[in-house]
Amino acid sequence: MDFVRRWIDDSPYARTLGVEASSLAPERALLRLPFAAANSNPGGVLHGGVAASLVALAGQAVARATLGAEAAPFHTWGLQVAYLAAAREQAIEAEAVRLREGKELVFVAVAIRGEDGRAIAQGLVTARGRFGAAPAALAEAAGDDGAADPGPMGRHIERIPFMARLGIRIEHMTAGRSRIVLPWRGDALADAAGAGAAEGAVLALLDTTGAMAAWAVTGPGPYKASTPSLQAQFLAPPPAEDLVAFGRCVQRDESAFWSDVEVCGAKSRRTCARGTVLYRIVA
Repeated sequence: MDFVRRWIDDSPYARTLGVEASSLAPERALLRLPFAAANSNPGGVLHGGVAASLVALAGQAVARATLGAEAAPFHTWGLQVAYLAAAREQAIEAEAVRLREGKELVFVAVAIRGEDGRAIAQGLVTARGRFGAAPAALAEAAGDDGAADPGPMGRHIERIPFMARLGIRIEHMTAGRSRIVLPWRGDALADAAGAGAAEGAVLALLDTTGAMAAWAVTGPGPYKASTPSLQAQFLAPPPAEDLVAFGRCVQRDESAFWSDVEVCGAKSRRTCARGTVLYRIVA
Protein backbone atom coordinates (compact mmCIF):
# COMPACT_ATOMS: atom_id res chain seq x y z
CA MET A 1 0.00 0.00 0.00
CA ASP A 2 3.03 2.29 0.08
CA PHE A 3 2.45 3.79 -3.38
CA VAL A 4 -1.19 4.56 -2.50
CA ARG A 5 -0.22 6.24 0.76
CA ARG A 6 2.46 8.27 -1.03
CA TRP A 7 -0.10 9.34 -3.62
CA ILE A 8 -2.31 10.75 -0.87
CA ASP A 9 0.39 12.14 1.40
CA ASP A 10 2.28 13.80 -1.48
CA SER A 11 -0.77 15.20 -3.26
CA PRO A 12 -0.75 19.02 -3.05
CA TYR A 13 -4.56 19.07 -3.22
CA ALA A 14 -4.98 16.48 -0.46
CA ARG A 15 -2.57 18.51 1.68
CA THR A 16 -4.51 21.70 0.89
CA LEU A 17 -7.68 20.09 2.26
CA GLY A 18 -5.87 18.43 5.17
CA VAL A 19 -6.72 14.81 4.30
CA GLU A 20 -5.30 12.07 6.53
CA ALA A 21 -5.10 8.42 5.42
CA SER A 22 -6.13 6.33 8.44
CA SER A 23 -6.02 2.92 6.75
CA LEU A 24 -5.53 1.63 3.21
CA ALA A 25 -6.22 -1.81 1.73
CA PRO A 26 -7.58 -3.22 -1.56
CA GLU A 27 -10.93 -4.02 0.05
CA ARG A 28 -11.33 -0.90 2.19
CA ALA A 29 -9.85 2.53 2.82
CA LEU A 30 -10.51 5.04 5.58
CA LEU A 31 -9.69 8.74 5.20
CA ARG A 32 -10.17 11.50 7.75
CA LEU A 33 -10.53 15.24 7.27
CA PRO A 34 -10.26 17.48 10.36
CA PHE A 35 -12.51 20.54 10.43
CA ALA A 36 -11.03 23.63 8.80
CA ALA A 37 -12.91 26.89 8.27
CA ALA A 38 -11.19 27.23 4.89
CA ASN A 39 -13.07 24.11 3.67
CA SER A 40 -16.43 25.60 4.58
CA ASN A 41 -19.31 27.71 3.42
CA PRO A 42 -20.52 30.53 5.69
CA GLY A 43 -21.53 29.22 9.10
CA GLY A 44 -18.88 26.51 9.18
CA VAL A 45 -20.82 24.12 6.92
CA LEU A 46 -18.62 21.81 4.85
CA HIS A 47 -18.57 22.77 1.16
CA GLY A 48 -20.11 20.11 -1.08
CA GLY A 49 -17.01 20.12 -3.27
CA VAL A 50 -14.93 19.01 -0.29
CA ALA A 51 -17.20 16.05 0.40
CA ALA A 52 -17.06 15.12 -3.28
CA SER A 53 -13.27 15.39 -3.13
CA LEU A 54 -13.19 12.87 -0.27
CA VAL A 55 -15.39 10.50 -2.27
CA ALA A 56 -13.02 10.69 -5.24
CA LEU A 57 -9.89 10.30 -3.12
CA ALA A 58 -11.22 7.35 -1.14
CA GLY A 59 -12.61 5.60 -4.20
CA GLN A 60 -9.35 6.05 -6.09
CA ALA A 61 -7.35 4.80 -3.10
CA VAL A 62 -9.21 1.48 -3.16
CA ALA A 63 -8.96 1.23 -6.95
CA ARG A 64 -5.20 1.85 -6.92
CA ALA A 65 -4.67 -0.61 -4.08
CA THR A 66 -6.72 -3.22 -5.97
CA LEU A 67 -5.13 -2.88 -9.43
CA GLY A 68 -1.58 -2.05 -8.34
CA ALA A 69 0.91 0.59 -9.44
CA GLU A 70 1.37 -1.06 -12.85
CA ALA A 71 -2.22 -0.12 -13.78
CA ALA A 72 -1.36 3.60 -13.95
CA PRO A 73 -2.38 6.11 -15.07
CA PHE A 74 -5.67 6.10 -13.17
CA HIS A 75 -8.76 8.22 -13.50
CA THR A 76 -12.37 8.13 -12.36
CA TRP A 77 -14.76 7.13 -15.12
CA GLY A 78 -17.90 7.96 -13.22
CA LEU A 79 -18.82 9.33 -9.80
CA GLN A 80 -22.11 9.99 -8.03
CA VAL A 81 -22.62 11.75 -4.72
CA ALA A 82 -25.84 12.04 -2.71
CA TYR A 83 -25.68 14.68 0.03
CA LEU A 84 -27.63 13.45 3.04
CA ALA A 85 -26.93 16.08 5.72
CA ALA A 86 -24.75 19.08 6.47
CA ALA A 87 -21.49 18.75 8.40
CA ARG A 88 -21.08 21.84 10.56
CA GLU A 89 -17.77 22.60 12.31
CA GLN A 90 -16.75 18.96 12.69
CA ALA A 91 -14.28 16.47 11.26
CA ILE A 92 -15.52 14.00 8.67
CA GLU A 93 -14.49 10.48 7.72
CA ALA A 94 -14.69 8.70 4.36
CA GLU A 95 -14.98 4.92 4.33
CA ALA A 96 -14.53 3.33 0.90
CA VAL A 97 -15.51 -0.31 0.33
CA ARG A 98 -14.76 -2.24 -2.85
CA LEU A 99 -17.91 -3.64 -4.47
CA ARG A 100 -16.40 -5.36 -7.49
CA GLU A 101 -13.17 -5.45 -9.48
CA GLY A 102 -12.50 -6.14 -13.15
CA LYS A 103 -9.40 -6.12 -15.33
CA GLU A 104 -9.40 -2.31 -15.64
CA LEU A 105 -12.37 -1.11 -13.57
CA VAL A 106 -13.00 -1.04 -9.85
CA PHE A 107 -16.40 -0.19 -8.34
CA VAL A 108 -16.33 1.41 -4.90
CA ALA A 109 -18.99 2.63 -2.44
CA VAL A 110 -17.95 5.56 -0.24
CA ALA A 111 -19.73 6.66 2.94
CA ILE A 112 -18.98 10.11 4.40
CA ARG A 113 -19.76 10.46 8.11
CA GLY A 114 -19.38 13.22 10.66
CA GLU A 115 -17.34 12.62 13.80
CA ASP A 116 -20.66 12.15 15.60
CA GLY A 117 -21.42 9.20 13.29
CA ARG A 118 -24.08 11.02 11.31
CA ALA A 119 -24.30 10.16 7.60
CA ILE A 120 -23.20 13.18 5.56
CA ALA A 121 -22.94 11.84 2.00
CA GLN A 122 -22.93 8.60 0.04
CA GLY A 123 -20.85 8.12 -3.09
CA LEU A 124 -20.33 5.57 -5.83
CA VAL A 125 -17.06 5.59 -7.78
CA THR A 126 -16.11 3.71 -10.96
CA ALA A 127 -12.33 4.07 -11.38
CA ARG A 128 -10.17 2.89 -14.26
CA GLY A 129 -6.55 1.90 -14.52
CA ARG A 130 -5.28 2.65 -18.04
CA PHE A 131 -2.24 0.32 -17.89
CA GLY A 132 -0.13 2.76 -19.90
CA ALA A 133 -2.69 3.29 -22.66
CA ALA A 134 -2.29 6.44 -24.74
CA PRO A 135 -4.38 9.44 -23.69
CA ALA A 136 -7.83 9.76 -25.23
CA ALA A 137 -8.48 12.28 -28.01
CA LEU A 138 -10.75 14.81 -26.32
CA ALA A 139 -13.48 16.88 -27.92
CA GLU A 140 -13.37 20.67 -27.79
CA ALA A 141 -15.71 22.23 -25.24
CA ALA A 142 -18.89 23.81 -26.55
CA GLY A 143 -18.30 26.82 -24.29
CA ASP A 144 -20.63 29.79 -24.36
CA ASP A 145 -21.10 33.12 -26.13
CA GLY A 146 -18.32 34.84 -24.17
CA ALA A 147 -20.53 37.22 -22.18
CA ALA A 148 -18.91 38.33 -18.92
CA ASP A 149 -21.44 39.41 -16.30
CA PRO A 150 -20.96 37.97 -12.79
CA GLY A 151 -24.35 39.34 -11.77
CA PRO A 152 -25.17 40.65 -8.30
CA MET A 153 -23.88 37.53 -6.50
CA GLY A 154 -20.64 36.62 -8.25
CA ARG A 155 -18.17 38.74 -6.31
CA HIS A 156 -19.75 37.75 -2.98
CA ILE A 157 -19.55 34.04 -3.83
CA GLU A 158 -15.83 34.38 -4.56
CA ARG A 159 -15.27 35.44 -0.93
CA ILE A 160 -16.79 32.27 0.57
CA PRO A 161 -13.91 30.59 2.47
CA PHE A 162 -13.53 27.49 0.31
CA MET A 163 -13.98 29.45 -2.93
CA ALA A 164 -11.35 31.95 -1.85
CA ARG A 165 -9.02 29.11 -0.85
CA LEU A 166 -9.12 27.69 -4.38
CA GLY A 167 -8.97 31.12 -6.02
CA ILE A 168 -12.20 30.52 -7.95
CA ARG A 169 -13.27 33.39 -10.26
CA ILE A 170 -16.86 33.81 -11.38
CA GLU A 171 -16.75 35.37 -14.84
CA HIS A 172 -20.41 34.97 -15.77
CA MET A 173 -23.57 34.24 -13.79
CA THR A 174 -26.80 35.43 -15.39
CA ALA A 175 -29.88 34.05 -17.19
CA GLY A 176 -29.36 30.47 -16.05
CA ARG A 177 -25.76 30.26 -17.24
CA SER A 178 -22.46 30.33 -15.39
CA ARG A 179 -18.79 30.36 -16.33
CA ILE A 180 -16.23 29.84 -13.56
CA VAL A 181 -12.44 29.70 -13.70
CA LEU A 182 -10.17 27.69 -11.42
CA PRO A 183 -6.63 29.15 -11.76
CA TRP A 184 -3.86 26.57 -11.90
CA ARG A 185 -1.70 26.33 -8.78
CA GLY A 186 0.48 23.26 -8.83
CA ASP A 187 1.46 23.72 -5.20
CA ALA A 188 -2.18 23.52 -4.04
CA LEU A 189 -4.36 21.84 -6.66
CA ALA A 190 -2.21 19.15 -8.27
CA ASP A 191 -3.05 15.46 -7.98
CA ALA A 192 0.65 14.65 -7.47
CA ALA A 193 4.01 16.28 -8.13
CA GLY A 194 4.30 16.99 -11.84
CA ALA A 195 0.70 15.91 -12.51
CA GLY A 196 -2.41 17.81 -13.51
CA ALA A 197 -5.26 19.01 -11.34
CA ALA A 198 -6.67 16.64 -8.74
CA GLU A 199 -10.08 15.21 -9.58
CA GLY A 200 -11.40 16.57 -6.29
CA ALA A 201 -10.53 20.12 -7.35
CA VAL A 202 -12.42 19.56 -10.61
CA LEU A 203 -15.43 18.22 -8.69
CA ALA A 204 -15.43 21.31 -6.48
CA LEU A 205 -15.41 23.46 -9.63
CA LEU A 206 -18.18 21.38 -11.22
CA ASP A 207 -20.36 21.51 -8.11
CA THR A 208 -19.94 25.27 -7.80
CA THR A 209 -20.61 25.92 -11.47
CA GLY A 210 -23.83 23.90 -11.43
CA ALA A 211 -25.03 25.65 -8.29
CA MET A 212 -24.25 29.08 -9.72
CA ALA A 213 -26.22 28.28 -12.89
CA ALA A 214 -29.24 27.66 -10.64
CA TRP A 215 -28.67 30.89 -8.70
CA ALA A 216 -28.39 32.64 -12.07
CA VAL A 217 -32.05 31.76 -12.58
CA THR A 218 -33.41 33.04 -9.25
CA GLY A 219 -30.99 35.82 -8.36
CA PRO A 220 -30.35 36.76 -4.72
CA GLY A 221 -33.08 36.53 -2.12
CA PRO A 222 -34.08 35.18 1.29
CA TYR A 223 -33.39 31.60 0.23
CA LYS A 224 -31.86 28.44 1.63
CA ALA A 225 -29.95 26.27 -0.83
CA SER A 226 -28.04 22.99 -1.06
CA THR A 227 -26.81 20.35 -3.51
CA PRO A 228 -28.84 17.13 -3.03
CA SER A 229 -26.76 15.24 -5.59
CA LEU A 230 -24.24 15.44 -8.40
CA GLN A 231 -22.90 13.05 -10.98
CA ALA A 232 -19.71 13.46 -12.97
CA GLN A 233 -17.58 11.68 -15.55
CA PHE A 234 -13.89 12.22 -16.10
CA LEU A 235 -13.04 11.78 -19.78
CA ALA A 236 -9.32 11.96 -19.02
CA PRO A 237 -7.02 13.02 -16.18
CA PRO A 238 -7.38 16.81 -15.74
CA PRO A 239 -4.57 18.93 -17.23
CA ALA A 240 -2.04 21.14 -15.46
CA GLU A 241 -3.50 24.48 -16.55
CA ASP A 242 -6.25 26.91 -15.65
CA LEU A 243 -9.62 25.18 -15.84
CA VAL A 244 -12.87 26.75 -16.95
CA ALA A 245 -16.33 25.31 -16.33
CA PHE A 246 -19.48 26.20 -18.27
CA GLY A 247 -22.83 25.67 -16.56
CA ARG A 248 -26.35 25.79 -17.97
CA CYS A 249 -29.56 25.28 -16.02
CA VAL A 250 -31.55 22.96 -18.28
CA GLN A 251 -34.63 22.40 -16.14
CA ARG A 252 -36.46 23.86 -13.16
CA ASP A 253 -39.25 22.27 -11.16
CA GLU A 254 -40.21 24.78 -8.47
CA SER A 255 -37.33 24.54 -5.97
CA ALA A 256 -35.35 21.94 -7.97
CA PHE A 257 -32.80 22.89 -10.61
CA TRP A 258 -30.85 20.65 -13.00
CA SER A 259 -27.65 22.15 -14.39
CA ASP A 260 -25.32 20.57 -16.95
CA VAL A 261 -21.62 21.41 -16.62
CA GLU A 262 -18.56 20.83 -18.79
CA VAL A 263 -14.98 21.44 -17.62
CA CYS A 264 -12.07 22.07 -19.96
CA GLY A 265 -8.56 23.45 -20.02
CA ALA A 266 -8.64 27.22 -20.46
CA LYS A 267 -5.94 27.06 -23.15
CA SER A 268 -6.45 23.64 -24.68
CA ARG A 269 -10.28 23.95 -24.66
CA ARG A 270 -10.46 20.15 -24.47
CA THR A 271 -13.22 18.79 -22.23
CA CYS A 272 -11.77 16.68 -19.40
CA ALA A 273 -14.93 16.31 -17.27
CA ARG A 274 -18.66 16.79 -17.48
CA GLY A 275 -21.63 16.25 -15.22
CA THR A 276 -24.98 17.30 -13.84
CA VAL A 277 -25.69 19.06 -10.56
CA LEU A 278 -29.11 18.81 -8.91
CA TYR A 279 -29.53 21.94 -6.80
CA ARG A 280 -32.33 23.08 -4.49
CA ILE A 281 -33.23 26.68 -3.66
CA VAL A 282 -36.03 27.14 -1.14
CA ALA A 283 -37.68 30.40 -0.12
